[in-house]
Amino acid sequence: MSPKAESIMKEALELPREVRALLAEKLLESLDFEEPFEVSSEWREEIARRCREIDAGTANLIPGDQVLKEASGGLEG
Repeated sequence: MSPKAESIMKEALELPREVRALLAEKLLESLDFEEPFEVSSEWREEIARRCREIDAGTANLIPGDQVLKEASGGLEG
């Protein structure tokens, strides 16, 4: 990673959580779409709600390997 990218990352990690979330969203959007893509206010609210649940420890999280196993039809038991 270039020194400039490392500097940007270091600064970004010092931003408040909400700003980091918005920045992450914009960066991900830039990877997936050739044309600008906006997330609706409803989805922004849903994302924020889910993040609050995860931070509070009230979300029912499922390990990724379990999700992949179930998605592939390999559910045991």
